Amino acid sequence: MNKKEQQEFDVVHKELEKILKLQGKSPRTVESYTRAVRRLADYFDRCPLNITRDEMRLYFADLVDRYSWSTIKVERNGIMFFWKYILHRHWDWIKIIKPTQIKRIPDVLSIEETVQLMNMIEKLRYRVCLFSIYSMGLRFGEGLELEVGDIDSSRMQVHIRDAKGHKDRYVPLPEKTLYLLRRYWATHRNSRLLFPNMNGMNIKDW
Repeated sequence: MNKKEQQEFDVVHKELEKILKLQGKSPRTVESYTRAVRRLADYFDRCPLNITRDEMRLYFADLVDRYSWSTIKVERNGIMFFWKYILHRHWDWIKIIKPTQIKRIPDVLSIEETVQLMNMIEKLRYRVCLFSIYSMGLRFGEGLELEVGDIDSSRMQVHIRDAKGHKDRYVPLPEKTLYLLRRYWATHRNSRLLFPNMNGMNIKDW
């Protein structure tokens, strides 16, 4: 793009990044959405302030030939955000690009298979940590970051902090999980961490 268009693009690109941050988007989302708009500008070699509907169809048709639908969804969402908050335009995206809906049945272990898997884990801290994650339906990172103060045995619930979308939530605490957590905590009695190593760090910091 020429110098004038490059200057225009730099301005709108910085504005896009600022609005994304003001709306509390995660650093990963900010990077993904701004990258999507940069890729669009590079494709047409001009500032994307006046991209037409036909040009968008051409752009996404090319993406479909080169990338997976998961990547295309991110590109679409990033450009959609740009259209809405920078260009202040309405766009009927369904008529431009609609990723196929694929439904897959997830591979789920039976209770017996899960027990067998747990019994194969030799280190107690790994076994208790993974059992806690499984029994409470946590994301892996949520389980690793659990602390002593998150366990509320009086209400039989656990406080999950800064989860997906930067939101806190409570999950039920099964009696078996509480029993195992207490037994394991008694082996180290760390005042803050549930799953510390010898250096006092949580499992996630190893």
